[in-house]
Amino acid sequence: MTHGGRGRTGQRAFIGSFTAAGGPGVVTAAVDPHDGALTVLSGVDGVPDPSYLTLSPAGDMLYAVSETTEGAVAAYRVDGDTPEPAGPPVSIGGSGPTHLSVHAGHVLTANYGSGSVSALPLRPDGGLATTPSDVLTHTGAGPHTPRQQGPHAHQVQPDPSGRWAVSVDLGTDSVRVCTLTEGRLALHREIALRPGSGPRHLAFHPQGSHAYVVNELTPTVTVCRWDAVDGSLKPLSEVPLLADSPDGDAYPSGIAASRDGRFVWTATRGEDVLSVLAVDGDELRLVATVPCAGHWPRALTESGGRLYVANERSGDVTWFALDPATGLPRRAGSIRVPAASCVVFD
Repeated sequence: MTHGGRGRTGQRAFIGSFTAAGGPGVVTAAVDPHDGALTVLSGVDGVPDPSYLTLSPAGDMLYAVSETTEGAVAAYRVDGDTPEPAGPPVSIGGSGPTHLSVHAGHVLTANYGSGSVSALPLRPDGGLATTPSDVLTHTGAGPHTPRQQGPHAHQVQPDPSGRWAVSVDLGTDSVRVCTLTEGRLALHREIALRPGSGPRHLAFHPQGSHAYVVNELTPTVTVCRWDAVDGSLKPLSEVPLLADSPDGDAYPSGIAASRDGRFVWTATRGEDVLSVLAVDGDELRLVATVPCAGHWPRALTESGGRLYVANERSGDVTWFALDPATGLPRRAGSIRVPAASCVVFD
C-alpha cells in the first residue's frame, strides 16, 4: 500500500538497526516499483538501538522499540521521506524490548529482558501516551541454561482476526494468547511447546488457520493449528530447518509466510542460510536451504514477491526474487545498512 504525503516518491522500506554496533538508527529507503530494489533516502538516529519497527494501520506513523536496559518506544511521523519524531521516547516499563505491534489502539511490546508484554495507548493523532496502561509479566523457565532461567518474551502481535494478542516466549517454551480490554492485558491461554525448543517468532498462515513458530534453541519450526473463535493454538508437528545437524548452535531468527499461503521462509544466523518450506495442509516440508548472501540474518520480510533479509553482522539488507512455483529465493541486490535488524514496508 502506498500513502501520499509531503515529499513522497512511492513505496518505502523502513530499516531498523543497532546503533550500539554502529548502525545508523532508522533508515528510510525507496522501493523500485519494477524490480523491488532499495535506495537509501534518509536516516534518523534519535533513539538508541531501534531494533524492531512497525507501522500504524494507516501507514502515517512508524513506531520503534529502543532495545535497551531501560526499554522505550519512539513514534515518528512518516508523511515525508524523512521520519519526524512525534514526541520523546516513552518508557514501556520493561527491559530489552525486541518486538512491537499495533493492536486495539495500543502499541504492544515484547520485553525480552524483563519477560513481559507492555501495552502503550495511542493518542488520537497517533502519538504515544506517556505511560503504559498495563504490563503483563510472564512466569516460568525452561531446561536450556542459561538461556531459559526465566521468561524472555520475544514477539507479540495480533492474530489475523484482530481479537487476540499472541506473545512468543523463548524462556518459557510457550505461546501466550491474551485479551486487551480497556487497556488491560489478561492471559486467556498459555500453550506449551517442546521443552528446550526456545520459541522466538511466529507467523500466521494468511487464511488464519495455522501458525508457524520458529525455534531459536533448536533449528526447527513448530506447526500449529490456530482457532480464532476460542483463541486456541494446537501444536501439530516440529519440522527441521536444516538438512543436516549443525556443528554448534544454529540460532534461527526470522520467519515469514507467503501471501498465497504456499510457502514459509526462515533465516538461521549461525548457518547464514534461508530455509524454504512448502505448506501442505497441516504439514510443512523442507524444500531447500540457500545462502543469505551476508552474515547473521536477523530478520526477513516478504513484500511484492520478494524476500528482504536484514544481515546484521555483514551490515546489509539483501533482497531476493522469489520463484512463484518453488518458493526458492534468488539474490537480486543489496544495500549497505550497518547492524541492520529488521525491514518493514508501507
